[in-house]
Amino acid sequence: MIKGGKPDRIPLYGWVKANLTDKLVAGFGTPERFEDHYEFDLAHLFGGPYPHIVNDDYWKRKKAGEEIEPPEMMDLPLCDPDATELYEPLKEQLRHHKEQRGRFVYVQTPGIFEALNGTFGIENHLAYLLMFEEELHAVYRRQAEWNRRFAMNCLDIGIDMIHVSDDWGAQQSLMFSPEIWWRLIHPYHKITCDAVKQRGGFLSLHSDGNINAVLDGIVDLGFDVVHPWQESAGMSMLDFKEKWRGKFTVMGGLDVQTTIGFGNYDLLKSEIERVMRMFADGGLLFCTTHFVQDHCSLDELKFAFDLAYRLAREVCAG
Repeated sequence: MIKGGKPDRIPLYGWVKANLTDKLVAGFGTPERFEDHYEFDLAHLFGGPYPHIVNDDYWKRKKAGEEIEPPEMMDLPLCDPDATELYEPLKEQLRHHKEQRGRFVYVQTPGIFEALNGTFGIENHLAYLLMFEEELHAVYRRQAEWNRRFAMNCLDIGIDMIHVSDDWGAQQSLMFSPEIWWRLIHPYHKITCDAVKQRGGFLSLHSDGNINAVLDGIVDLGFDVVHPWQESAGMSMLDFKEKWRGKFTVMGGLDVQTTIGFGNYDLLKSEIERVMRMFADGGLLFCTTHFVQDHCSLDELKFAFDLAYRLAREVCAG
């Protein structure tokens, strides 16, 4: 499906557990039973080492309101990405999803920009792109080498796709200029992307917001999947189908910002039908655009996935 071609059904998935666990337990017994009930085709895994080791001095400074600047980042130690014991939770998830249920599994890995927002603060980080460009090259290169090693270890244990999370978009455009993206972001994604492609692994990108300005760069990096292709931020599904399908696949289609969780069942039905019928001949992994929010009722969630489950099979058979 990711490689192209007409599927026998549209693959189905959803980011549902993060905010709806209590409702899923009440309705299905466990979130896993919800996933099994709708025969999810994919699984999004979390775990493994986390890059930055934040020491006591770091937390003291953060509590005091001090800002961490890029030159200091090189002194903050990184966790060993080859620490094998840290991959045990991922291996257990692999057994559950891939070995026992035959799902295509992808693992959350850090990007370049988003990975450092927690340390710098996003507002500071945006300013640092202009204030500390030379220093950020060194910081990003170190992050990229760590990301590459983490990705290689994930492929070694049987992960199918490396999922890089790196938010770049605001509601109408990038949060920074395309020129900055090409100078500071693209080169360091390329380190991981090239390594994954050389191994024959799949690559997916998560970026919220409008990323139209760098789609050619995403293609250049070799991403196979883009999530979420956010229509509520000006990312038209029709535009994807006409201009970009065949270069990568979109994972998305069910917008959590405008469509699911608002009690408007007519809109929910029409949007699911519109998107799924548009991609009956391939190009879509049907999924939520982000975590379904806790204002979504269990009844509405079931309504959405009952419909998606049926259409996933029906539209491809027609």
